[in-house]
Amino acid sequence: MAEKTMEVKGSILVSIPKYVKKNFGKDGFHNWFSYLSVDAKKIYFSKINENEWYPLKVSLIEPMANIAQVFYKWDLKKAAWELGRFSADYSIGTLKKLLFKVGSTVFFLNKAGEFMDGYYRPATIIAKEVKEGEGIFQITKFPEIENTVEYRIAGWMERVLEIAGNKDISVEITSSLAKLDPYTEFLVKWK
Repeated sequence: MAEKTMEVKGSILVSIPKYVKKNFGKDGFHNWFSYLSVDAKKIYFSKINENEWYPLKVSLIEPMANIAQVFYKWDLKKAAWELGRFSADYSIGTLKKLLFKVGSTVFFLNKAGEFMDGYYRPATIIAKEVKEGEGIFQITKFPEIENTVEYRIAGWMERVLEIAGNKDISVEITSSLAKLDPYTEFLVKWK
């Protein structure tokens, strides 16, 4: 039986055109939009439903690659990382920012896998080991994963830790499904 096509939640996608418009203006948005495939244009031309699921490659990977091409001289890591950071800011409202600052970083990070599973499917993302100041997270299942998705998730993690009030944050991808390792692993450190 064939693996189900990888999907991403619309709530992730809505931040992409907002990121482009905020950072590169209307002209930048039109330039980026012109590079999209017909299928991607259909998604981004219509109103994206935050609760619906969309095919990963056409709705997330391709648009991120186009952003890297148009605005970052093909630096996929920088483009995806910045999109992940912006997505964290976009998805975490003022009330949630306050909750992060009051709550425990360790508690939140132990729940991170549950949050991420709600954005990508089929996917398995687990908090392998989390203690004060350090965490290890693994993606053990994620068909069609590419480096851009890993970078985007890393950027999101980095920004969430900043929003929670942490300092000296580092997020390192120590192994990668996209590079045919058995899992993607993020080593996250903070003070």
